[in-house]
Amino acid sequence: MKKAYLILENGDTYEGRGIGVEGESIGEVVFTTGMGSYMETLTDPSYYGQIITQTFPLIGNYGAISVDSESRKAYCHGYIVRELCRDGSNFRKEAELADWLAEQNIVGIEGIDTRRLTKMIRESGVMNGMISQSLSHLDEKLAEIKAFRVSDAPMKTTVTEEEVIGTGKKVVLIDYGAKHNIVRELVSRGCEVHVVSCRTSAEEILAMKPDGIMLSNGGGDPADAVYEIEQIKKLNEKKIPTFGICLGHQLMALSVGAKTTKLKYGHRGANQPVKDLETGRVYITSQNHGYAVKNSSLPESVGKVRMINVNDRTCEGIDYVGRPCFTVQFHPEAHGGPLDTRILFDRFVEMMDKEGRNA
Repeated sequence: MKKAYLILENGDTYEGRGIGVEGESIGEVVFTTGMGSYMETLTDPSYYGQIITQTFPLIGNYGAISVDSESRKAYCHGYIVRELCRDGSNFRKEAELADWLAEQNIVGIEGIDTRRLTKMIRESGVMNGMISQSLSHLDEKLAEIKAFRVSDAPMKTTVTEEEVIGTGKKVVLIDYGAKHNIVRELVSRGCEVHVVSCRTSAEEILAMKPDGIMLSNGGGDPADAVYEIEQIKKLNEKKIPTFGICLGHQLMALSVGAKTTKLKYGHRGANQPVKDLETGRVYITSQNHGYAVKNSSLPESVGKVRMINVNDRTCEGIDYVGRPCFTVQFHPEAHGGPLDTRILFDRFVEMMDKEGRNA
């Protein structure tokens, strides 16, 4: 294994060993606290443009299992682990994770102090970094690192052609970087899911006469998705039952005049506590986001904050006024993660049933 280096925009460098493919890759360095589910993490399109740091020290102990993937490929810009297991043990294993990383063209590094790195990000905030096999031309590399910005994430991760899965109530899932398990949860509840590109116009969606609209998760700065927000504004006028997750939650809020803000280091992992302000119940949730809707920016006439993060009180869910619509910041499809909030898919289906009866 060849030497590799992690170079951060603040000038810190970490020396380790290269994993995946050789080369250089720049991205936002973020950390996730999940102990397992690394296949789901690596294939979550919400990580587009980011270099993932696993806080758990040993990764790859059950090998690579493609059916656990949450999208067609890995969209992250790099992978950092303390130690990569090269002899995974599981009856479902198809390959070693090291080989899968190379096949997916992921530049990675192992053998660095991920605890130190995580603590530094928690204190300083998310920052850009580069994984490289060399420290030569360091000044030029630092300039590249500082100039990097995640852009066009929905466009880079969306489907190119409409996909239809299941039978039943017609749900149009707008794909901003959707995880496969959103589709599975809907199909298991008797839905015919039409997965469409994030560039699909509101007029095209309405022409499909959907019973419900699903706004998916995805990556990047939600405020950059100007076209997507405009389409949601048009769809809002028709008051079709709508359920938004993660980026979809943020885009819906922006479409009604709320604001979003970038979090210091985001919420990523499978153990984030969320409180339902209506019932007082706390759920443990799976999350992966670096932005949040500003609680105070949501017009009271439009919606109310229904859920908050117990740790920092950021917005985790919104119920909208005068329309059949609700959104959440976390991942109720939770693959991987706790299944506490799968009931929200039941709520969405019940909402479609009710609107169908009232039509």
